[in-house]
Amino acid sequence: GGGGGGAVKTPSDFLKSIRGRPVVVKLNSGVDYRGILACLDGYMNIAMEQTEEYVNGQLKNKYGDAFIRGNNVLYISTSKRTLTDDA
Repeated sequence: GGGGGGAVKTPSDFLKSIRGRPVVVKLNSGVDYRGILACLDGYMNIAMEQTEEYVNGQLKNKYGDAFIRGNNVLYISTSKRTLTDDA
């Protein structure tokens, strides 16, 4: 039987578990999009809500809903609830 940990997940388990949660999507261009993950597919095409666009750590734009094409995505990460400010 499986021991207690449950830390080992497949990528698809991870992606299912983060739907509806705040995420950071990093693009190959270096731009970050932060928002709520609405849905995604096997090609890593991503639909997000309450999306904010960051360039070099600076907030550049806010979008209601955004769609990101999967071939532009470098990685997806769950965002931390508490954001530390340098200011």
